Amino acid sequence: MTLRDEVREFLREELAAHRFVPSADCWLSGWDEQFTKRLAARGWVGMTIPAEYGGGGRPPSDRYIVVEELVAAGAPVAAHWVADRQVAPTLLRFGTEEQREQFLPAICAGECYFGIGMSEPDAGSDLAGLRSRAEKVDGGWVVSGTKLWTSGAHKAHAFIALVRTAPLDPDHRHAGFSQLIVELRAAGVTIRPIYSMTGDHHFNEVRLNEVFVPDEMAVGEVGNGWQQVTAELAFERSGPERFLSTLPVLRAGAERMRAAGADPTSAVELGALVMRLAALRAMSRRVAAALDRGAAPAVQAAMVKDAGTRYESQVTDVVRRLTGVSADPGGDPLQAMLAEAIVHAPGFTLRGGTNEVLRGVIARELGLR
Repeated sequence: MTLRDEVREFLREELAAHRFVPSADCWLSGWDEQFTKRLAARGWVGMTIPAEYGGGGRPPSDRYIVVEELVAAGAPVAAHWVADRQVAPTLLRFGTEEQREQFLPAICAGECYFGIGMSEPDAGSDLAGLRSRAEKVDGGWVVSGTKLWTSGAHKAHAFIALVRTAPLDPDHRHAGFSQLIVELRAAGVTIRPIYSMTGDHHFNEVRLNEVFVPDEMAVGEVGNGWQQVTAELAFERSGPERFLSTLPVLRAGAERMRAAGADPTSAVELGALVMRLAALRAMSRRVAAALDRGAAPAVQAAMVKDAGTRYESQVTDVVRRLTGVSADPGGDPLQAMLAEAIVHAPGFTLRGGTNEVLRGVIARELGLR
């Protein structure tokens, strides 16, 4: 049995046992620690982390297969998502041996959860404008500021915060940043929920009021935070979750249309969506291969994120129009997923950097700006 077959069989068993309900945007809002631990027990969390840190030491292509199948099935993977997707690679590349020994085995066991400490109220996609500061004190740093849109902060153990550790130089806006691991239950940390239109809660505002962070929690070289976070963003922006989070909607819609005897025109539109999906997958896999080589394909990752998140919204629109199904959180599975996807759709092109900003990054690289 291939790895992909194993994952599909596991998901069939989980669904048959009613352990989860497929949902759109499962990687961001589907927090289920028990599901994460069941994945970890099979070696499907921390797959690419070396064995000496509790991981599987497997090739990135294996992890890609597992991620694809989980997101495509709408499985609740949010608990471990950030830790596995970007924190672990960041610590392997820039972290100290002590940091790796402290966090990586717990991540692999499905017992350590991270948020993202980047965006701020006045600095979302423009991270160079962030205002959170860390002042050097004896034995560490004192951090003050506010982070916004931090998914899962109310449940996660920590996040890696991008903060300014040197005064702003107007001529070098990207200089003077550092990354610090901040425990989210530390003294001085206040977490306030941000509710969606449906009343759901996974976003948060995290206020840091003179939070002490010991020296050993500085990630990489102090002052090199911008270069490090750029590499981290490539992991965040290029994965299959950027174009597969509405695939459960597409699958359910296609099944509904098949059962109803869809007309040829509808089949052509669905086929076009599947063709675009294949192209996005090829782009994403190229970025994954580059990351595995140690490269930092920031522009290519931005292209995947821009095209992929627009595609996600279009899937919802097309399925809704072709099936004629109304969105209803309390309706049948297709209606419920449509309602969920519609509510989350405005965020698709915002999180991880707005599409407008990402297009600016791409244009500069191509010499168009």
